[in-house]
Amino acid sequence: MSLARALLSTRTSFTKACVSSACPLFIRVQPPCIRRLHVSTPVLGPGADHKYQSQEEKDEKAKAGKKKKRVVMLGMMAGVVGGGVYGYLSYKKSQKVTTIANDSLTKEFLLDSAPPPFPPARSITTPGCTNPQGLKITLFQYQTCPFCCKARVFLDYFGFSYDVIEVNSVLRTQVKWSKYKKVPIVVVQYGDKVIQVNDSSVIVSALYSLLVDAGDTKLEEVMDCYPTIKYMDEGVEKAEIQNKYFLMFNETKVARTKEDIVEERRWRRWVDDNLVHALSPNVYRTPGEALAAFQWFSEVGGWEEQFSAWERYLVIYLGATVMWLLGKRLKKRHNLKDDVRQSLYDQCNHWLKSISKKGTPFMGGEQPNLSDLAVFGVLTAVEGCEAFRDAREKTKIGEWFDRMKGVVGGREGRALLE
Repeated sequence: MSLARALLSTRTSFTKACVSSACPLFIRVQPPCIRRLHVSTPVLGPGADHKYQSQEEKDEKAKAGKKKKRVVMLGMMAGVVGGGVYGYLSYKKSQKVTTIANDSLTKEFLLDSAPPPFPPARSITTPGCTNPQGLKITLFQYQTCPFCCKARVFLDYFGFSYDVIEVNSVLRTQVKWSKYKKVPIVVVQYGDKVIQVNDSSVIVSALYSLLVDAGDTKLEEVMDCYPTIKYMDEGVEKAEIQNKYFLMFNETKVARTKEDIVEERRWRRWVDDNLVHALSPNVYRTPGEALAAFQWFSEVGGWEEQFSAWERYLVIYLGATVMWLLGKRLKKRHNLKDDVRQSLYDQCNHWLKSISKKGTPFMGGEQPNLSDLAVFGVLTAVEGCEAFRDAREKTKIGEWFDRMKGVVGGREGRALLE
């Protein structure tokens, strides 16, 4: 108690001394018990509670939590909706067969203008024969493609005049204008119409039908009978031409039985579904055979005149390599025998046996029909290859083939419906 009084007395004396001496600095000292501290942040010292939150902080945290939950819920809902849409579209896409378009409704075979001009490899003109309805025909082809050969044999046998555009099989410059990238393609011009006919079997069916009904039917009307159906097959878009083996003409104008027409149609399908598939694995059986085949293709196709040197060598060597590798896959895909030559011999013998049963030189009788022309056409594609030379030795296909060559070469479109 005496100590407190002494301190208070000292403080009072000190204050009076400062005032009496006119000290420029006046210090006012507050007792420790009433001193105030002003701070902008909480002071956390020993024993402070880190978990303590004010009511304001609790309210802000609760508000932020609700906002976060709303965002998460919206995200989940969007995910569910998006996943459902994606799943539905994936399901539709994966359907085995789903029709998505029919070209006959829009007549995609009608072109707005003619293709870009390319110098023809050659022009075929049959003396004394005129294309029906003044058609100007251009064939886009590979010289030794079996399907192109089939179309060309048909045009030659029935005396059509046409220009040939040889397509570079690697660069494909000559068909870049077309949505349809395969060959053969036939472009027909008459009047103000430009019509594109795809697929060798459609070319044969449509033009033959037009020949029979040339006075009454236009090619555009015939083409309406061959619609293209597009569909999804295991996620891949595919296209199929309907009715391509059917002939669209008045049967009363042709002296043929219904059974004969059906048989011809069946053999034409056999050519595309069986005979052709036996050719590539045989022609490209070994690297040496593949290279020799492409060198022969270059010779008969006139590639030296049609393409630059680097383009020709590219097609020969790259083409031979690719087709040798592809031939192995085709052998497996089409279930050919380990000795692929035997599969070729079997197809030739199957054809010859059927002709022998008829007791006539050709499947069509005394004169070839469209199935004869189809078989002969695809075989001309490999005429200069080792595979066909072996087939001539092991089967009698050479005898029938030579008869066909003589008839087709001398026909020149005469006596169309005899």
